[in-house]
Amino acid sequence: QVQLVESGGGLVQAGGSLRLSCAASGRTFSVYPMGWFRQAPGKEREFVAGTSRTGYYTYYADSVKGRFTISRDNAKMAVYLQMNSLSPEDTAVYFCAAARSTEWGSREIGDFGSWGQGTQVTVSS
Repeated sequence: QVQLVESGGGLVQAGGSLRLSCAASGRTFSVYPMGWFRQAPGKEREFVAGTSRTGYYTYYADSVKGRFTISRDNAKMAVYLQMNSLSPEDTAVYFCAAARSTEWGSREIGDFGSWGQGTQVTVSS
């Protein structure tokens, strides 16, 4: 199992950018696809972005496509989320997660078995 710790959240004005990082520990990090999810107050957790084991394939929620970029560095055991053109609607706690299997492409919470504690992103208008 992999342990995950997110960082990089904070307060930013609308139109600004943030880069989230997720540091992993555990020898099997490179085996699993990774994802970013977010949860806004009073809302369910939702998929944001995902990447395959090597990082070659990436996929996004429609709401962030063209603004967010997911990447990973297996040598550093880390996954990143570059967020540009932020809007107040992006305000949420952001979580990174490792998939339960080696198949990439899922957007379902249940398909991800290891989660970080989350990092708060607040976008002011």
